[in-house]
Amino acid sequence: MADEAHSAEGGLSFHPLDQFEVHRLFGEGPIHWYTITNVTMWMAIAVVCIVLLLVIGTRKRAVVPSRTQSVAETLYGFVYTMVEDVTGKDGIKYFPYIFTLFIFILISNFLGLLPMSFTTTSHIAVTAILAFAVFFTVTIIGFVKNGAAFLGLFWVSSAPLALRPILAIIEVISYFVRPVSHSIRLAGNLMAGHAVLKVFAGFAQVGFIIAPVAILGVVAIYALEVLVSAIQAYVFTILTCVYLKDALHPSH
Repeated sequence: MADEAHSAEGGLSFHPLDQFEVHRLFGEGPIHWYTITNVTMWMAIAVVCIVLLLVIGTRKRAVVPSRTQSVAETLYGFVYTMVEDVTGKDGIKYFPYIFTLFIFILISNFLGLLPMSFTTTSHIAVTAILAFAVFFTVTIIGFVKNGAAFLGLFWVSSAPLALRPILAIIEVISYFVRPVSHSIRLAGNLMAGHAVLKVFAGFAQVGFIIAPVAILGVVAIYALEVLVSAIQAYVFTILTCVYLKDALHPSH
């Protein structure tokens, strides 16, 4: 349901959630899984931007890097260090997958801040796919590398014996809730921030008294959204590293 704000005369009306609607790019009719929509278009744009940054921008590999190469190397080193610090040496082999998640989410978040763009990571359908991919990946890795010992993740051996069965149930529930919280955290934060930004932009249309305050609010919220976009990409990535660490070293 879209939020609405109306003046007493009914002249002002804005719908903050309309920006998240999915629509076809070509033709009319229902949307199917294979339909080309604004979501798929902006996901494709994100992929193109990633290729331009990481492939085209670093093709010369100069000793004195260009700005584009510096950005790419900084992001690469940042995620590599994160993976190594959280998962240990065993997790380095999974760095390409984790880095792909990070750069896709980061670029998608930033693209969503452009005027007239679409924030693909504000849709739970997109973030849920990413989160469940992480969930199934780390679960498979956990059983492949540890076998039945992976179930030790749910058995808190350091707790009193009487509490261990109860804690095991809690651990199992929390484990299967991971993809839900992982996806909702990302989509929810971006959706909420963009909706608030749209609300302030709507109030900027109201008279000379409210408009300056609303414009300042837009600037402040936009700056906050830039920060949130980076932080949410980092949070999603570091949680992925934590889950991978649990799969590689499941014992409490």
